[in-house]
Amino acid sequence: MIPKRPINRDVPPAEEKEAPPQEQEKVPSPEKPPAKEKAAPKEKAAPQAETPPRQPKSQTPKLLAGLVALALVFIVVAIVFASGGDDKSGGEVTTSAPAAGGDNGDAAPSPQVAEALAFPAFATNNTTRIGGPDPVANAAGVALAVFPSTTPAQQPAAVTLVGEEDWAGAIAASVLTAPPVSSPILFSAPDAMPEDSEEALAALGPQGSKATGGASLFAVGAAALPGDAGKVTRVDSGDPATTAAQIATLRDRLFGKPPQHILVVSSSEPEFAMPAAAWAARSGDPILYADAKKLPAATASVLKEHPKVPVYVLGPESAIGKGVLKEIGKVSKRVKRVAGKDAATNALALARYGDGSFGWNINDPGHGFVLARSDSPAGAPAAAALSASGTWGPLLLTEDPDRLPAAVRSYLLDVKPGYTTDPTRAFYNHVWVIGDQDAIDVVQQAEVNELAELTKIGGGE
Repeated sequence: MIPKRPINRDVPPAEEKEAPPQEQEKVPSPEKPPAKEKAAPKEKAAPQAETPPRQPKSQTPKLLAGLVALALVFIVVAIVFASGGDDKSGGEVTTSAPAAGGDNGDAAPSPQVAEALAFPAFATNNTTRIGGPDPVANAAGVALAVFPSTTPAQQPAAVTLVGEEDWAGAIAASVLTAPPVSSPILFSAPDAMPEDSEEALAALGPQGSKATGGASLFAVGAAALPGDAGKVTRVDSGDPATTAAQIATLRDRLFGKPPQHILVVSSSEPEFAMPAAAWAARSGDPILYADAKKLPAATASVLKEHPKVPVYVLGPESAIGKGVLKEIGKVSKRVKRVAGKDAATNALALARYGDGSFGWNINDPGHGFVLARSDSPAGAPAAAALSASGTWGPLLLTEDPDRLPAAVRSYLLDVKPGYTTDPTRAFYNHVWVIGDQDAIDVVQQAEVNELAELTKIGGGE
């Protein structure tokens, strides 16, 4: 078991302060429809994300010590080879790797650290893996990749905690990852925070700011909080539409202006909703939910507040039917659908789509991408912060560990970078891979690396 200590434990700890009294602010729910209205027949309930059995804790804390150990090995080897000509013992020198975080300098790194650092599973020249066994660990890894938090300037002002079973709330909360709020997502449980989240939150050390309304934490649904949480803004857990409507209201207040666009996604088929998380983090456009055959009252209420804001429905008719688009059209002046027939092509549709200032419109080389499994809906919000900074990439989806979908392969070939004479002046692609090798195998990662690799084109010298 990983000992309870901050993930960036090599950084000197901040001076301890008396924990402030925990303040809580509650986001008001959207206006409810009149009681006299008769409820429509109940659609099938939104599926709960399957939570795989907890596997051994991710090696994130050990990874930093392992990197230091590996660097020391390279330094020792470099020194040995540099001085090899003067060795009077015949030039035969034996070196051993320093222990990762141990006192015995002759001990080799542990197998766990070696596995965590293994190439190409950890990274290739065009891919980097956040290799946690579940969304809880992956969200912690993403948060610390985006906010290393070795100095106060690298820490986020706030962190969003979402119940680990609430994929819909987490996807909707991805909008808070967008600037100026820039609040990464971590997952919690009703009774206690998972250890990965607890360590990441301690390292991130949010203190609140004007952009966050003074809140250091946004809590969505049934999420346990640390004892020194400070000011907390809570969003009640309810059905997906109500939760998303509350988050949209919170977004308007924090951003201080209406959104440029609104996304409406499926509350019952999460694989079609997942790509919206990356776009919301990139753009600050809120996410709302609809049923396959009905527009929920909470969603309609938010749309009525922004009748001139363009609405984009993400997903095919099987996820959100034509009737729902007509209902939206009665409230909003402009409604368009962006869709693919399955999860992978639906994500590609949004990656390729451009309509004015809406859509990634990525149809050329020189971009970042995020690759995750389509059957793990919480993986999308876990990775959302990667789309709000760095290489600002759209979410692409794969369906099994070993094989990249043909449509995704074709797309990556379309945007594959090339050069004619000078590779240092070319554009480059980079792909973040989300999940361990049970989710996306190293064979698939290697294929993605090849597709992202800069290649020489033409006959120029």
